[in-house]
Amino acid sequence: MLKRISIQHLTLGMYLHDFCGSWMDHPFWRAKFVLKDPKDLARIKDTAIEEVWIDISKGLDVAAGVRSISREEADIQVETDFSMLENLPPLVVDPPPPPAPPARRQTRGKAPASMHSELLAAASICGEAKQAMVSMFREARMGKAVNSENARGLVEEISDSVTRNPGALISLARLKTADDYTYMHSVAVCALMVALAKQINLNEEHTRSAGMAGLLHDLGKAAIPLAVLNKPGKLTDSEFAIVQTHPQEGYDMLKEGGSVEDAVLDACRHHHEKMDGSGYPGKLKGDEISLIARMTAICDVYDAITSDRPYKSGWDPAESLRRMAEWTKGHFDPRLFQAFVKSIGIYPVGSLVRLTSGRIGVVMEQGQQSLTSPKVKVFFSTKSDLRIPPEVVDLAAPGCAEKIVAREDPDKWKFPDLNQLWSGFAGQAW
Repeated sequence: MLKRISIQHLTLGMYLHDFCGSWMDHPFWRAKFVLKDPKDLARIKDTAIEEVWIDISKGLDVAAGVRSISREEADIQVETDFSMLENLPPLVVDPPPPPAPPARRQTRGKAPASMHSELLAAASICGEAKQAMVSMFREARMGKAVNSENARGLVEEISDSVTRNPGALISLARLKTADDYTYMHSVAVCALMVALAKQINLNEEHTRSAGMAGLLHDLGKAAIPLAVLNKPGKLTDSEFAIVQTHPQEGYDMLKEGGSVEDAVLDACRHHHEKMDGSGYPGKLKGDEISLIARMTAICDVYDAITSDRPYKSGWDPAESLRRMAEWTKGHFDPRLFQAFVKSIGIYPVGSLVRLTSGRIGVVMEQGQQSLTSPKVKVFFSTKSDLRIPPEVVDLAAPGCAEKIVAREDPDKWKFPDLNQLWSGFAGQAW
């Protein structure tokens, strides 16, 4: 049985199941283990983490009278918070859009597209974007000034794809391999930033800035030794300190290259700041962190935790949002996080879910009217414990009696074709 407790109540003999915070900020704590060494306990309490999950079936329980929260209670609270998103008014942080900008180069256009057709277009864009980012990082590693002008056309392509169908490129870019991560993470965060900017009604100019911030926010990792950046094991304290220099390194690179607006520079420098002031490099808190940096923090973490890395497999999209909701109090801007969830859905594309009938399926596309009623491709029956012929169920369709009753853990089921079921791509899409 899992319990969430305050860090002050963590004691030797307890089985540490998980941290209530991003593993990216504490990379030398990933494995589940029984706390036996006082030095381990001291190091954990020395971090900014406020709460942890313990498994009392594998270690000691909390003392009588100590407050704790069960997994069931925590899940109910998250579901309640998410269900309220349907009724929240849009978060508007910008005045009405300005007049249309001058004509620009021809792209694929902005007309709405089906998920299937946009996935094909998104695969092509991802391929182009990956090569562009590989070149940009290579030049940065060689000490050459970064020319951000080449990135503007790429941001336009990504933005147009998100306009045509928000779920396609965002979902496809998540399927990056661990080897592709450094480059495709930038592409994915760009798309997520554009979707969030549209959700909070930023004007077109600011939406482009948000996309550019997403694309360039991690450029400073070009200054991090590859042996540290791609290390498959846990980082030492000194190695983690090196990784923490990447926001400032990226800021310096872009500043030297010129032609990058201040908002993008700020996002690059401060996307690891936290609302409670425990982030880096400036330990800024609350409104001291710019809007675009607060947006980037959310999009950066979401893509990082849903992606495969050299040292861990990505989490299910819906499970990732649930975990991020637990961190919102100190880590993210709560209103922006709510807007982010609305932009990608409570059950994002690729989420594994169980329906009322006991069938298991994967989310294929968001519903137009409700955050809780996406289109789901069902393919497994828990009643017969067998695969069944795939069928697309539109939970928003009139008369549909099915509802999502639970998130499912892909690691538990290990369906080998899960991504192919929703994307249609048998292998790497780009």
